[in-house]
Amino acid sequence: VFAMFIQTEETANPAELKFLPGTEVLPDATASFESADEAGPSPLAARLFEIDAVKRVTLGSDHIVLTKSDEADWQTLKPAVLGAIMDHFVAGRPVMAEDAPASDAAGEGESDEISAQIQDLVETRIRPAAADQGGDVIFHEFKEGTVIIEFIDAAHALRGGVQTMLRHYVPEVERVVDYQDTIPKPGLDTIEGQTIQKLLDEQVNPQVAMHGGHIALVDVQDTKVYIRLEGGCQGCGMASMTLKHGVEVAIKEAVPSIEEVLDSTDHAGGDNPYFQPGKEGMSAY
Repeated sequence: VFAMFIQTEETANPAELKFLPGTEVLPDATASFESADEAGPSPLAARLFEIDAVKRVTLGSDHIVLTKSDEADWQTLKPAVLGAIMDHFVAGRPVMAEDAPASDAAGEGESDEISAQIQDLVETRIRPAAADQGGDVIFHEFKEGTVIIEFIDAAHALRGGVQTMLRHYVPEVERVVDYQDTIPKPGLDTIEGQTIQKLLDEQVNPQVAMHGGHIALVDVQDTKVYIRLEGGCQGCGMASMTLKHGVEVAIKEAVPSIEEVLDSTDHAGGDNPYFQPGKEGMSAY
């Protein structure tokens, strides 16, 4: 009897959850589906979209990342998802249909020559490097000089290097944007979110930039603020001190309702309270 033990991991986006079935999912490519109408090439994705609250399915080498609707709760949604994944693999059904076009399995925009070149670099160079770090990357789109890539788990540490590589090999590339930053987050549009963003833009980042760093506002949820340390800040041994005695103090002074400032950065293998399971609610100090 074929049995499965499916693990779950939180991601940087609270609306997403990573499922690891303990077996290969899509070893030679990545695939992302935004709706049930797009899921035709993947019986697994089509099955998962039968769950009403599932809004997006991403298939990786050994994992499945699901995006839920805002009103849904993972505690009530997980049993249905786990059951669907287990039923699919136990029944021996394929992840991708045998006649699925390569473009469907690899992502969007491959009809475009530049996108195809970027996708090739992602598959042959970037994904292996991400796997060595314990993460993964998914190419989403190239548009007007901007490459949108989803960095999963420890792959966030490669963001700067990915941009340098792509700009070197593909002159049309101007910048690389994390897919998570393109997802609308209601918390950023609140008075609190706008106040914190203004603080970072006008006071914090001009100082941090003098040391080659940058601090990005990821999200604001109730009394918690999630930030990401970039550039010279990422991997810096003083990152926790910067957060504790600098950024946190400034944010709490500007918005007294904030109780915690959490670091969502992957500092090259260090403990990461926002990405690693079982540490939700811990701040990086």
